[in-house]
Amino acid sequence: CVTQGQMETMTDYAKSFGAKGLAYIKVENGEWKSPIVKFFSETEKKALQEKLSIEEGDLILFAADEWLNACEILGKIRLYCAEKLSEMGKLTIPADQFNFLWVVDFPLLMFDKEMNRWYSGHHPFTSPVAEDIPKLTSDTKSVRGQHYDMVVNGVELGGGSIRIHNRDVQKTIFEEVLQIPPDVAQERFGYMLEAFRYGAPPHGGIALGFDRLIAMLCKAESIREVIAFPKTAKGADLMSNSPGSVEPKQMRDLHINLRIPQPQEKKTE
Repeated sequence: CVTQGQMETMTDYAKSFGAKGLAYIKVENGEWKSPIVKFFSETEKKALQEKLSIEEGDLILFAADEWLNACEILGKIRLYCAEKLSEMGKLTIPADQFNFLWVVDFPLLMFDKEMNRWYSGHHPFTSPVAEDIPKLTSDTKSVRGQHYDMVVNGVELGGGSIRIHNRDVQKTIFEEVLQIPPDVAQERFGYMLEAFRYGAPPHGGIALGFDRLIAMLCKAESIREVIAFPKTAKGADLMSNSPGSVEPKQMRDLHINLRIPQPQEKKTE
């Protein structure tokens, strides 16, 4: 099992991603060791044992937060542990394999507590899973979207979605779920809603991150090594010397007024 120092390092790492802390249980000599064990009933310990198939020498880590935040934090910790175990020679990560993973069943919508409203997890044209459509207004949280990501060796290489092709479904999402006023929805998306009256086939797609794919095939540590003209740390393009200056007339034509703050002079006593 890990030492106390290693546990503190992991906790600090988790906090750097927004965790409030990192609870743990170490299994040593058949005993569960942790400050939080006293809060578990025997029934809860048995359920945890069966769910995680806990064995001697295991370390169980917990993050307490909103579901998505906790998943992201523990995901970072999982990768951190794999890296450290690899450095210690206790885990072999094959360097010549390509392990593909499709991530599906994303929530179609996320809830903004500050705004007290739902917003699209992908974009407002993403089609819900067909069997979840009846739950759009009654059980919004459980509605899954038909969007997907392709991950290879832990790197997201692409993503896409199936789009809505039914006018009634699109109108419901705009007005009843996303709370876009009907006149605003008509002004912004009326052309599409009108087109759907005449029928539209199911459609969708996927976009690949070509630079990421090439970096992986070349075993490059950064996509900067495979991009033809990578930007500098300050966002400059050395090939085209951009960003460059803009003619005053162009600024006027675009109704842009550039105001550059002047550096403040240091006060002398």
